[in-house]
Amino acid sequence: MTPTPRPARPRYRHALWLAPLLLAACEGRQSALVPAGEDARILGDLFWVMLIGAVLLWIGMNGLFYWATRRSPAPHSQTLANWLVIIGGILFPTVTLGALLVYGLSIMPDLRATGDGPVIRVTGEQWWWRVEYERADGTTVTTANEIRLPAGVRSTFLLDSKKVIHSFWVPSLGGKMDMFPGRVTEMTLGPERPGIYRGQCAEFCGESHAWMAFEAEVMEPEDFDAWLEAEAADAMPPEGDLAQRGAALFLAQGCGACHAVRGTPAVGRVGPDLTHVGSRHSLAAGRLGTSAEDFVRWVANPGAWKPGAEMPAYAHLSDAQLAAIAAYLEGLE
Repeated sequence: MTPTPRPARPRYRHALWLAPLLLAACEGRQSALVPAGEDARILGDLFWVMLIGAVLLWIGMNGLFYWATRRSPAPHSQTLANWLVIIGGILFPTVTLGALLVYGLSIMPDLRATGDGPVIRVTGEQWWWRVEYERADGTTVTTANEIRLPAGVRSTFLLDSKKVIHSFWVPSLGGKMDMFPGRVTEMTLGPERPGIYRGQCAEFCGESHAWMAFEAEVMEPEDFDAWLEAEAADAMPPEGDLAQRGAALFLAQGCGACHAVRGTPAVGRVGPDLTHVGSRHSLAAGRLGTSAEDFVRWVANPGAWKPGAEMPAYAHLSDAQLAAIAAYLEGLE
């Protein structure tokens, strides 16, 4: 008896397993397909136009191939073959790619528009971000590992790096820009929707490249002005016995040689400015939160959380001493 052949499964069913993978990166606060600013919206439009163009090319070329090999497999005349090559291999790709090129070049001026908002200098360190806001009165407000921007205005970024090449990128707000040692590059971003978005170094820069992130918070203009004014102020004195002991330990352990806490003897410039570290969204460039427990983890052994970190470990301190320093840092808001 001849066995009954099993019906062939539709090939497209295998593609269904890929759908969740294709859609997984379409949402979230680090998605280039969820624009929250003018630049990201322009780049998103460019992506979809390019994708449609690529699909048209794919359908056209494969359609001709299918017609020539399956629908009309008989030998073709030399004239028809020549026209297939000219139209399908030259004219159609040239017109399609040319149209895509013209469209892409036409939007470039929008991405290079002059900024009318804050001027922010961002320096890529190993492995964290130094952030400096230039104020109208000529003073500079220094912070680290997060960026705050007013919505509805275009901010200017002056980007540089200390030792290696980094790349500054907030996918929901715009494109990326490389940061080179010894050279300042300029870019502008026009955020539109308030919220908190995630930025990331997009150029491999060393051991902790994957842990070199930052938060980018877009705020209403009046909220941004109030935040910048508060950020420019000196640190508040520690409250409570535990935080006061922590402040004394902070100075006694030499932390002020690397870190600055404005309004105190700590004036270091090697590491991040800690004047208002307790009010930030994250610690160690997105590696940890800003709870007392996170400060203890970081101070005790930075290398365990960020390989290659230049900050030394303070594991020789007792649990009580670490808790005191953590209380002090957590209170720097």
